Amino acid sequence: MTAFVTEVEFELPKGYVDQAGSVHRTGVMRLATAADEIYPLKDPRVRGWAAYLIVLLLERVVTKLGSLPEVHAGVIEGLFSEDLAYLQDLYNRLNGLSPAVLAVTCPHCGTEHTAEVPPLGG
Repeated sequence: MTAFVTEVEFELPKGYVDQAGSVHRTGVMRLATAADEIYPLKDPRVRGWAAYLIVLLLERVVTKLGSLPEVHAGVIEGLFSEDLAYLQDLYNRLNGLSPAVLAVTCPHCGTEHTAEVPPLGG
């Protein structure tokens, strides 16, 4: 019997740079709940700009980032684009929102095919 994984550790490609210049790359993301996806829809920032939804979603599910005392919207806003894209992809994979296959190329023969992606934590 396998354990049910509710959190995963991650390492950002670039890292969040705080006001003191410290770089924070490692963190923890937890599974999203229904409330995590519903409550941000009431936020006026999302009503005025739908793209802001991912900031509020990540603020809720990223429970740790380096030695920061908290992960708030300002931290997510301050991420480099590559790191934001990384966290969006991780969110989608962790919560079962992205396909379970991906295109790969064999390093030996160069043949392209699809491969099943194992579940996170599995």
